[in-house]
Amino acid sequence: MGKFDNSEVIQRFLRYAVIDTQSDEESGASPSSEKQKNLGRLLEKELNEIGVKEVFFDEEHCYVYGRIPANCANSATSFGNKKLALIAHMDTSPESSGKDVKPRIVENYDGGDIYLGDASGLTLSPDKYPEMKAYIGQSLIVTDGTTLLGADDKAGVAEIMAAASYLINHPEVSHGEISICFTPDEEIGSGVDNIDMDRLNADYGYTVDGGAIGELEYENFNAASAVVKVHGVTVHPGEAKNKMKHAARIAMELDAMLPAEAKPQFTEGYEGFFYLTDMKGSTEEAEFKYIIRDHDREKFEEKKSLMQAAAVFINEKYGEGTAEVTLKDSYYNMREKIEEGNIFLIDNAKKAMEELGIEPKIQPIRGGTDGARLSFMGLPCPNLCAGGHNFHGRYEYVCAESMEKITELLIKLVSM
Repeated sequence: MGKFDNSEVIQRFLRYAVIDTQSDEESGASPSSEKQKNLGRLLEKELNEIGVKEVFFDEEHCYVYGRIPANCANSATSFGNKKLALIAHMDTSPESSGKDVKPRIVENYDGGDIYLGDASGLTLSPDKYPEMKAYIGQSLIVTDGTTLLGADDKAGVAEIMAAASYLINHPEVSHGEISICFTPDEEIGSGVDNIDMDRLNADYGYTVDGGAIGELEYENFNAASAVVKVHGVTVHPGEAKNKMKHAARIAMELDAMLPAEAKPQFTEGYEGFFYLTDMKGSTEEAEFKYIIRDHDREKFEEKKSLMQAAAVFINEKYGEGTAEVTLKDSYYNMREKIEEGNIFLIDNAKKAMEELGIEPKIQPIRGGTDGARLSFMGLPCPNLCAGGHNFHGRYEYVCAESMEKITELLIKLVSM
């Protein structure tokens, strides 16, 4: 028997990880992929088996809800008479395949390379990912290198489920009312598009959707998407002089007008960026897709304006209507909502971590969570660690001991 054969949170994670829940940013549907419902239905069943109350699966939009009633006077907890929500998302990123995930546990990691398997030929190495060294002597869950793992955010889902199971089976742990919600499509920025806030019925929340153990986040990027379409003119190349407008090259010209240093691979901390996520083009038509990010709202607006100004320049040079830019805001920095009288959510999480021997690491999220949008919908909702690394790709891994500790953290936090 392995070390984790009887670990509830690990067994739950392994069960959830093999279910393909990849979201699809091109579908325009909600949920963006029907296969997310397979995990939703399983979680509905398991919540009922645990004994969670008011379990509901929104079959149309793929949200799972549940409630654990208070077992003490709410005023006996640090949240007073308020209701607390724990939230995680079921979908995995479109950036790497989530089909036929084959997780395995590497127990007692020795600090060296981990060969992921013959199917991929890939090696997970601390030379490239030095943070692996922090887990020497612990156990890492990896893939075979052909898919992502899905710890983002099935680790968070498993941790909430395991914490819920513990609380119901240990009524001696006092807590206020707890809402549970699992969402679809977080990875494509649509995680709360159809959430039922009345059914969620909470005053505060935490998303469990972060990285390494100890991460605690209440600042995130302001985020927007941008689609640049360029319309060209096709002419036989033999007589193209002064007639041809090469759409793909014009789109490349527009891209070159964006700051070279403001790309994800050159930024860190609070530095924002333009990220070219997709490109296709020919002489006649071209389309480039971007995401725009910045923690600072003023700099965020400046980046959007710069994108528009680049299109104006192209149209002045090549003719009106050559370039079109469509901008759409996705979410905003939750910091302003947390600092509006809700910083105690951070203080409580820090205290719970410290009591469990976890070092709190408060840092800005270089991304976003459902909690960012929920904070602007009236539910202040910072983000807690889930334990994983290298999200969205084939080198993704999660520490098993971290998942167990984070489960303890959730139990401690709701009972403070």
